Amino acid sequence: MPVVWPAIGAAILPNIGGWVNGYFLVDQVRTWYPTLILPKWSPPGWVFISVWTILYFSMGYASYLVWRDGGGFTGAAQLPLALYASQLALNWAWPLIFFGAHNLKWSLVEICIWWLNVAGCGYFFFSINSTAGFLMVPYLAWLTFDTSLSYCVYRDNPKSKEPLI
Repeated sequence: MPVVWPAIGAAILPNIGGWVNGYFLVDQVRTWYPTLILPKWSPPGWVFISVWTILYFSMGYASYLVWRDGGGFTGAAQLPLALYASQLALNWAWPLIFFGAHNLKWSLVEICIWWLNVAGCGYFFFSINSTAGFLMVPYLAWLTFDTSLSYCVYRDNPKSKEPLI
């Protein structure tokens, strides 16, 4: 098998969850999301689609670099790849909680846990392959932006006024 196929597969894998969520949640994005009070600095939908596509490819490629340089699933890459898998599950779960369940409170809690997971994943990626670690920085930056947006949506929409804790 040429070396390029594992890298391509790893880069495509994160997009699958985005595509599946997009397919099942597109009606909620078009009908429910516009009814929310959003901050003025909230970008249009096409920005989210574009940024997430780029981030999915870059985080997937980063996981390939860690897998390649860290001895696969049994070597030093075992913990970083476990963190990667768990952050990917959190990534794919967030739209289901936010758009699917319309649960602003728990989507905010989930995105904060997800943020911590991505930070840890990036740290351990860096310990295996510095390029992989650096590829996680834009992801963490965008997730920071998304977390602040989620907080503002939770704060500004009356339905979400039940306490976080």
